[in-house]
Amino acid sequence: MPENSRPEKIWALILAAGRGSRLAAAIGGLSKQFLCWRGVPLYWHAARTMSRSAVVDGVVFVFPPERCAAEEETLRALHARDDLGLPWLTTAGGVLRQDSVRLGLAALPRETRYVLVHDAARPFLSPALTRRICEALRRDASAVVPGLPVTDTIKLVDNGLVTATLPRARLAAVQTPQGFDLNLLRQAHRHAQEAGLTVTDDAALMEAQGHDVHIVPGEAANMKITNPEDLALLAGGQTMPRPCTGMGYDVHRYGPGRPLKLGGVPIPDGPEVVAHSDGDVLLHALMDALLGCAGLGDIGRHFPDNQARFEGISSAVLLDQVLEMLYGAGITLCHADLTIVAQTPRLSPFREEIRKNVARLLGLDKAHVNLKATTEEGLGFTGRAKGIKAYAVVSALTGAAPSFSASIPSPDL
Repeated sequence: MPENSRPEKIWALILAAGRGSRLAAAIGGLSKQFLCWRGVPLYWHAARTMSRSAVVDGVVFVFPPERCAAEEETLRALHARDDLGLPWLTTAGGVLRQDSVRLGLAALPRETRYVLVHDAARPFLSPALTRRICEALRRDASAVVPGLPVTDTIKLVDNGLVTATLPRARLAAVQTPQGFDLNLLRQAHRHAQEAGLTVTDDAALMEAQGHDVHIVPGEAANMKITNPEDLALLAGGQTMPRPCTGMGYDVHRYGPGRPLKLGGVPIPDGPEVVAHSDGDVLLHALMDALLGCAGLGDIGRHFPDNQARFEGISSAVLLDQVLEMLYGAGITLCHADLTIVAQTPRLSPFREEIRKNVARLLGLDKAHVNLKATTEEGLGFTGRAKGIKAYAVVSALTGAAPSFSASIPSPDL
């Protein structure tokens, strides 16, 4: 079933309405969620990751009331330059975090079944973590939170004296995004409002209502920017970047099989392709090029076509896993140059849509993704319309240090 026709929609709330008093003094009074890192605000990093998860259907940004109009304009500029590939909305938050969540829940579309609640000050989440939470929700969990084992010994303290030592094996440090059945979370917020209950996360409201809260593995890298010393997480090291290049090639023959898809974009009335996965020849060539940058072999090594778990899988999901390998190797992608070779179908009507979608999947400005389509003038198997092939060349930097600033991108991005 296509992603956009799933009957049970999953939307995300990105909470960017907090005041961040612990950090504001260190960054000129600016709230942390508006810090500009790698050219965009922290809240946009979270939204972009959500869009690359292939399981989130839309995003609601929750801003301070006085900044709503300005941030909506910033979002339009960001979206124009770096299409999120998802519908998005904005709404004003409240005084407390749980007020902001409640107001964000009220802004969700009617068809929403599940909601992810995420703090904008956690820009390092991965698409894999997002998928893990959504998969647990679709297995009928009412509430899901990512958690990490606690490594320090935790003491209960009263008036400067230790009163108890908590059993570390039974403790977990929880993160966001947290996932919920939307109707049950709305009920929990109504109950909290009526009872005057104040908590620090939404899972606690679900616990108070007697709902089971499931834990899935969190990520150590999914840290929250809270204190001045956390700015070092954004600044990174000062190593000299080194350029690297990767080249990829893939081919699929036409025949009864899977609907033609290129760069994640369905091609209506195109010939079917014979493939184990979804047969997206362009993304397959691109993945091989990315793996080449990191010296990590090819997609056949990582996603062999004799394994049932890859049967019919979306190439966009596989691409996300390859990008995680790339980032894990300390490589920052800079540019992709792609070529599709096919006698049929005619691809010029789809070129810009494919280019824009590939840029979104890669997290690049579309100016750094080039796409060409050509024929072989009747020569070879592509010329005889027996199949399709694609080439990809990518450039990247290894050891490049990220940067951040306290400035806000201008609306004419």
